[in-house]
Amino acid sequence: METTAFPFPSTYALEITVTSAEGLRVGRKRRPVKKNAFVTVQTDLYTYQSTKVDTEGGSNPAWNERFVICMPMHAKFITLEVQCKAHFPTRSNEAIGAARVPVSDFIGGYAPSDYLQFLSYGLRNKHGDRSGIINFSVTVKGLADRRCVPSPWPVTPALGEKGFNAAVVTCVPAAWFDYNVRTAYFATNRTASLI
Repeated sequence: METTAFPFPSTYALEITVTSAEGLRVGRKRRPVKKNAFVTVQTDLYTYQSTKVDTEGGSNPAWNERFVICMPMHAKFITLEVQCKAHFPTRSNEAIGAARVPVSDFIGGYAPSDYLQFLSYGLRNKHGDRSGIINFSVTVKGLADRRCVPSPWPVTPALGEKGFNAAVVTCVPAAWFDYNVRTAYFATNRTASLI
């Protein structure tokens, strides 16, 4: 009998389809996005996928891209971050906004396995201002298998700045998260494992 080795024994396989975004605005002046928007979906510090750049959609881009991505069972959120591709290679991408989606919104409850759920979340920029809406769908495929491969290298924190607070826009109070805390936690655990 042959056994299959999973990348992480305690991970779910999620099928996430990033559909579109609406009303994207960038910066403190909230100017409309003109082109080159893309989305990064992140389930933990090491696991992420990115869409292709939408060159024509402006502030209402559409991607319709499907990913099968690993999500550790201990994860509490997935993060969807919308960025604008830099025009010049020497510049960094411009952050538009991020949404932190509670895992409890699509895992648990009464939804059966392989149930397709369509979700829309508000995006917040690094200042906490609304910067648009992201539309996507999620299907929980069950425990991970060979389709679910972790990202090879850690991703930088969403929106790439220390002290950034991302909010999930729902009908309940938003959960705020300080990336300095996550960075400190990661550094502490890495130091402890080296001792």
